[in-house]
Amino acid sequence: MTGERFRVLGLAGARAGWFREVSRWSTAAAVPVEFIKCVALEELLARLRSGRAFSALLVDAGVAGLDRDLVDQAREVGAAVVIVDDGHTRRDWLALGADAVLPPTFDRAVLLSTLLQAAQPVQRPDASAAVEPLAVPGWRGRLVAVTGPAGGGSSTVAMAAAQGLASRGGLSGASPSGGDDVLLADCALHADQALLHDAGDIVPGLQEVVEAHRSGLPEAGELRGLTFVSEARGYHLLLGLRRHRDWTALRPRAVQASIDGLLRAFDVVVADVDADLEGDDEVGSIDVEDRNLLARSVIARAELVMVVAVPTIAGLRRLATTVDDLLRFGVGPDRLQPILTRAPRRARSRAELTAAVAELTSGLGHGADELASPAFLPERANLEHLHRVGSPLPRSLVDPVAGAVIARLNARPLVAEALDAFAPVAVRPGSLGAWADEEEVAG
Repeated sequence: MTGERFRVLGLAGARAGWFREVSRWSTAAAVPVEFIKCVALEELLARLRSGRAFSALLVDAGVAGLDRDLVDQAREVGAAVVIVDDGHTRRDWLALGADAVLPPTFDRAVLLSTLLQAAQPVQRPDASAAVEPLAVPGWRGRLVAVTGPAGGGSSTVAMAAAQGLASRGGLSGASPSGGDDVLLADCALHADQALLHDAGDIVPGLQEVVEAHRSGLPEAGELRGLTFVSEARGYHLLLGLRRHRDWTALRPRAVQASIDGLLRAFDVVVADVDADLEGDDEVGSIDVEDRNLLARSVIARAELVMVVAVPTIAGLRRLATTVDDLLRFGVGPDRLQPILTRAPRRARSRAELTAAVAELTSGLGHGADELASPAFLPERANLEHLHRVGSPLPRSLVDPVAGAVIARLNARPLVAEALDAFAPVAVRPGSLGAWADEEEVAG
């Protein structure tokens, strides 16, 4: 059963022994089952309405609200209904539409046999298919992701990259606007860019962009209307999630379409994202994969990923850990650029840090030996004040970041889907036909 397994919803009382056993079997991978426990009927109904595919519903017969309507609702979404009954309810569950009935003391073999007979496994999506861009022809901008462990300064580096790119416009293969039409998109779960920019308003933002792509394909002008303009720094700003829990409203295809739409609307998109990339394959939980949807989608699509950390003992270890996670996720070393903030100014100290990063990442595999040397950003004492008043960031922060981004992106060819829709197309004589009155004259 490679690549597929059963995704089972469960609902029972807190003291149901079989409920704990199935959860333990699923966690230990003793059965090919992803068991999603629901603690209330309302949660179960919400999951059934979520649009996600489920193999089966495993429910205790004594649960309040278990009736024909619930059975029919589960079956309507393709989930087989398996009732766990100790015989006290005296109800004919099969007549009510259930697919199978189990005693409360079943073992793993009985559970698996029942699922094989009554339910269908859920095919686990391939990682590359999950991030496949929509087949919408036309020009695409460049996507740069900025990530790193918490406290490393990744949000500030993302701002510096956006400001530098907006002021320089030096990307090869850019759009007719000159390559300096830049968007800073806050794609972190704990979104801080609204605070750092003192935006005041919290809408519109990322949620509105994703919602616009759920059932349509908004024009570039409509997407630009959902962003704020930072006059002092020269770029557009897309605010992030208003609350951490709002990730539950994001759906995979809508997020992928949103990324593609933003790349059609801007020359360069700089995305501030988290470093959490765990998914179903790594931790056996589709919920964790959904929580990390923004980071996984943005980083998989990005042409360059900047990994930001501080040059401390813990910071360098977290930098190496993040690089390892990115390499395992499928990001090639040619797409990675380490950034060390609050770096010392002495050349000797920076050389020692470069050697330390190389040593920590040399044994990671996946081509880590080809990782680029880190770029260094100095300490700035008045950075908090600059954030508070909204002034442009100093060149000592902007120039190293923008220079690294421009050099790396100019060295990479445009992705295949970035077709130049603005280039003139030669017209073959006679291919456009003729006006009706011209045809009458010719006749």
